[in-house]
Amino acid sequence: MSELNGSKTATVDKARGDMVYLVLAGTFIGLLITCNLIFKKFIEIDFFGVYTFEISAGVLPYPLTFLITDLISELFGLKKANKVVFVGLIVSVLVMLITLAANAFPAIENSPLTNEEFEKTFGLTGAAVASSMIAYLIAQFVDVRIYHFWKRVTKGKHLWLRNNFSTLGSQLIDTTVVLLILCGLGVLPWDIFWALYIGSFLFKFLAALLDTPLLYLFTALLSSYIGLKPNEEYVD
Repeated sequence: MSELNGSKTATVDKARGDMVYLVLAGTFIGLLITCNLIFKKFIEIDFFGVYTFEISAGVLPYPLTFLITDLISELFGLKKANKVVFVGLIVSVLVMLITLAANAFPAIENSPLTNEEFEKTFGLTGAAVASSMIAYLIAQFVDVRIYHFWKRVTKGKHLWLRNNFSTLGSQLIDTTVVLLILCGLGVLPWDIFWALYIGSFLFKFLAALLDTPLLYLFTALLSSYIGLKPNEEYVD
C-alpha cells in the first residue's frame, strides 16, 4: 500500500496499522469494562487545595476512552471509530450478563466473598446498567461525530480544537444523562446531584485539557510507526 508524494513513495505498513488498531480497540474496551466494575465506589480528589472533586471511581479511567476514540478517529477514520464504540457496547453487555449469572449462584461456605459482599461489590441494578449504556452510546457516538465535523471544517488542521470540542461536549452529555437517570430512578439521592455533577464534569474537563498533548504525541508516533503522512487516515 503506497501513496506518491512528489518523487518519494510513502509506504503504509498494513501489519502495523492492523496491530495499532487492535491494541487501541482492546485498550478502549478494557478501560470501558473497568469503568463499569469500579463505579460503585465514590471518592474525593483534592486538587492542590483549590478544589475537591467528588466523583465515582469509574470516572477515573473514562476520559482515557475518549482519548482513544479520538486517536482512532484521527488515524483510522469515522467508520473504524464507530465500530469500536459498538463492540464496546456488546462486550459491556456480555460482562454484565456474566456478572448477573455469577451473582445468581450461592457462595460456598469457604468462599472469600459472601453472597452479600459479592452483591454489594459487583451487583448491578437495572437503572445503573441502563444509565451507563445509554450515556455511553450517546456520548461516544457524539464524540466521534463532533470530532470528524471539526476535522472537515478545519481541513485537518487544529488538532487541539477538535479534540477538546468533541471530548468536552460528549463528556457533558455523558455526565448529564447518567446522573439524571440515576437520581430520577432513586438509585442516588437528589441532594448529591450537583456535587457529583460539578465534580464529575470539572474532572473530565481538566482531563480533556491535559490529554491534548498526549493526542498530539501519540498521533505523531503512531502515524510514523504505521507510515501515514500528516492528516492521512489508514485505509484497509
